[in-house]
Amino acid sequence: MQVDYIVVGIGLAGISFCEELKTNNKSFVVFDDASQKSSVVAGGLYNPVVLKRFTSVWKNKAQLELALPMYSSLEKKLNVTLDYKIPVYRKFASTEEQNNWFTASDKPALSSYLSDKIIKNTNKSIEAPFGFGEVLETGRIDVKTLVKEYKRNLDKEAILYEEVFDYSKLKTETQSVSYGTITAKHIVFAEGFGITKNPFFKELPLVPAKGELLIIHAPKLKIDFVLKSAAFLIPLGEDRYIVGATYEWKDLTNNTSIKAKEELLEKLKKLVKCEFDIVNQVAGIRPTVKDRRPLVGGHSKYKGVYVLNGLGTRGVMIGPYVAKQLYNFIENDTPLENEIDIKRFET
Repeated sequence: MQVDYIVVGIGLAGISFCEELKTNNKSFVVFDDASQKSSVVAGGLYNPVVLKRFTSVWKNKAQLELALPMYSSLEKKLNVTLDYKIPVYRKFASTEEQNNWFTASDKPALSSYLSDKIIKNTNKSIEAPFGFGEVLETGRIDVKTLVKEYKRNLDKEAILYEEVFDYSKLKTETQSVSYGTITAKHIVFAEGFGITKNPFFKELPLVPAKGELLIIHAPKLKIDFVLKSAAFLIPLGEDRYIVGATYEWKDLTNNTSIKAKEELLEKLKKLVKCEFDIVNQVAGIRPTVKDRRPLVGGHSKYKGVYVLNGLGTRGVMIGPYVAKQLYNFIENDTPLENEIDIKRFET
């Protein structure tokens, strides 16, 4: 079997790259062993502002201009709803925070994303005496549904191999790569945390960060916005909410922990005053990088071998942006931005 590309991994990075291939009429096959849960358990929020410091997310405008049309097109293709438009309310902890918000909303890079009005809290179930600031151009991508339906679609096209990729069986030539009976011009590894076992790219400085979320049922909460404070709350409908998220660097299993549950409950109880039940708890390993930029590029020794990784906590926004860059790098010799190129780590 001859194809243009082999893609390994089908989370947000892999899907974004496959969409780039489809747009450009390139043939491909996908290998995925469902071992990496980061995309499946992602909150899925897209938000152009870093709400801790009231600063712009890197390349936020360019990212959203590519990402939102991609999800819209996937909704039509897969016949599902993926993009739920929803405002984000940042809870203020003090008058000083309100003032910092106003200062930030005057900045040209942020003025189109930060409302200059303070929203008073009228919800008795929420503790917010200083009110909220509203972030605009935000929403939630249902990543779990996206991954599930995308895989189903690939399966229908008979181009999905649901099996562990055996690196030792990959053969690299000057003009092609081959794996078993499949020959391709290029292979792209988009494995998330799985890259730590990849002999071609395991030296890259990926910093795996485990994240856990709770799903709660809170009939009295009644909010139709994402609430961001020490924790975040994302409405899912039917009085269910995502509560997130934790960061853990030592326990790198996909198992949920009592420690994370207690941490999230402690933050949640400072935020809401109503009763709630825990419906579920999920965990996954985020592929983060120390300098908070993705890992994109070609192997220094093996021709035709590429990586697309390190999307971190903002994969929903950044995935399509870096996928397009990698595609143009491979097919059109367009240089990668220095900030994302893996060459930045070469000594």
